[in-house]
Amino acid sequence: MSTAVRHDDTTFEEFLELIPDGQKADLIDGVIYMASPDNTDAADLEIWLASIMELFVEVRDLGEIYVSRVAYKIGPTRGPEPDIGFVPKALEHLRRRGFIDGPPAIAVEIVSPDSVDRDYILKRNIYEAAGVREYWIIDPDDERATFLRLRGGKYEEVLVTDHIFHSEVLPGFSLDVDWLWSTSRPRAYDVLRRLLGD
Repeated sequence: MSTAVRHDDTTFEEFLELIPDGQKADLIDGVIYMASPDNTDAADLEIWLASIMELFVEVRDLGEIYVSRVAYKIGPTRGPEPDIGFVPKALEHLRRRGFIDGPPAIAVEIVSPDSVDRDYILKRNIYEAAGVREYWIIDPDDERATFLRLRGGKYEEVLVTDHIFHSEVLPGFSLDVDWLWSTSRPRAYDVLRRLLGD
């Protein structure tokens, strides 16, 4: 279960000093939330989705995918660590050794029982205010995927038709939402071949 370990106005710089390398945590409005250990189902889903995104981004030479434990400085007391983040080539100059000095273009959060409020409310507000262009909230327990797209500075939920989501930030990238809950997901390589039309 995640725990708020600091309740005062922790700065981003203090956050970097306090959290050891390899520990997943979020800095939200000066409060540090330590993550509980991953459950295996969520970890499998995260690795599968991140692998597809990473392969797609690499082949198309679009930028970088970062998985967990990478903080994005989006304010003096805000440093969320999305489960998956996409930083386009045009923003690669924001990369620092220990963090990204700005928001990702896509943030993906895989909801766990202890992160429901953070993912659906706190992080949604933070990502929206920071200009994160797409925010994907994937809730394996409820088998629910929410895709938000920034329009005029506000998030609008994307209507998914025929269970296929199409990203605007990653042109040509689509995702069959049913795969997220399947016990027999296609291999990441096979999904990539479909996306590339091979």
